[in-house]
Amino acid sequence: MTGRLAAIFGCAGPELTADERAFFHDADPFGFILFGRNVIDPAQLRRLAGALRDAVGRDAPVLIDQEGGRVQRLRAPHWREWTPPLDMVAQARDPARAMWLRSRIIAHELRGVGVDANCAPCADIAGVDTHPFLKNRCYGTDVALVSRISAAVASGHLAGGVLPVIKHLPGHGRATADTHHDLPTVTASREDLSVTDFAPFKALNHLPMAMTAHIIFAAYDDKPATQSPEMLRVIRDEIGFQGLLMTDDLNMQALRGTLADRTAASMAAGCDIALHCKGDMAEMLAVAAACGDQTPAIRQRAQAALAQRHAPDPVDIQALEAELRGVMSGDTHV
Repeated sequence: MTGRLAAIFGCAGPELTADERAFFHDADPFGFILFGRNVIDPAQLRRLAGALRDAVGRDAPVLIDQEGGRVQRLRAPHWREWTPPLDMVAQARDPARAMWLRSRIIAHELRGVGVDANCAPCADIAGVDTHPFLKNRCYGTDVALVSRISAAVASGHLAGGVLPVIKHLPGHGRATADTHHDLPTVTASREDLSVTDFAPFKALNHLPMAMTAHIIFAAYDDKPATQSPEMLRVIRDEIGFQGLLMTDDLNMQALRGTLADRTAASMAAGCDIALHCKGDMAEMLAVAAACGDQTPAIRQRAQAALAQRHAPDPVDIQALEAELRGVMSGDTHV
């Protein structure tokens, strides 16, 4: 079961309120996403994940951003702290194996608290001008390395029973502004984009879920990719991604207009799921009214994505940690 509403919502705090419970029950969104404001300790987080699923009466996916490094919502003392991905790849003797091990360990921690989808891998290619908000979250500067590491990250999550959400389609690495605050414009040619930025996503187009980029690609049109029918065509037809496609957070200031406007434009362009992260009730009501119910095509893609969620493979975490220490060429947090 995939729910009714074409949305993923956050909640305001570490416990579900009565109003949130009632809203989620009535709206029946596809899933939920957690942030640092929702996290106290493992026992509390397991209760919250359970309460979210109880509100909709099904095993809804619960997402998080646990890339490791600067973007990780679960932190010490209850969870491992991780080196930024770009630094870890640079230090590792075997980068793909190191990132698979890291991802498998992260997946183990997530499943332990009821989280079964992670917004990773980040298949954006880092460059000289990549904005600092993104750069050390990337895995490298060339197509082959980024594709190989992204595949390893996705595989490690899937082995741990956690659905990966690849981001940010069709490629965020050329952005020189932070989309939380500004709308970047990329001026590269279609040819350059096809053989560089788009290429890792082509290699990963079989993955179950993905997230858009709030970036204008001037070679195609003057709209953010999230709200551009032309860029959604590129994602579906040229990159070949046929999985469940969610927006990046609709509250990011790269997008213009009211939340209802942002939501409606994104859904009209061809996004499957509206992602709203803030946990503000009035805003969630606006997004819910604008995004609408899942169409049969969206529901089919949602079902196909959830079908790839399975129980974790058996694992010896201590053995994986020991192996990870062995493949690192320098000191790193494990």
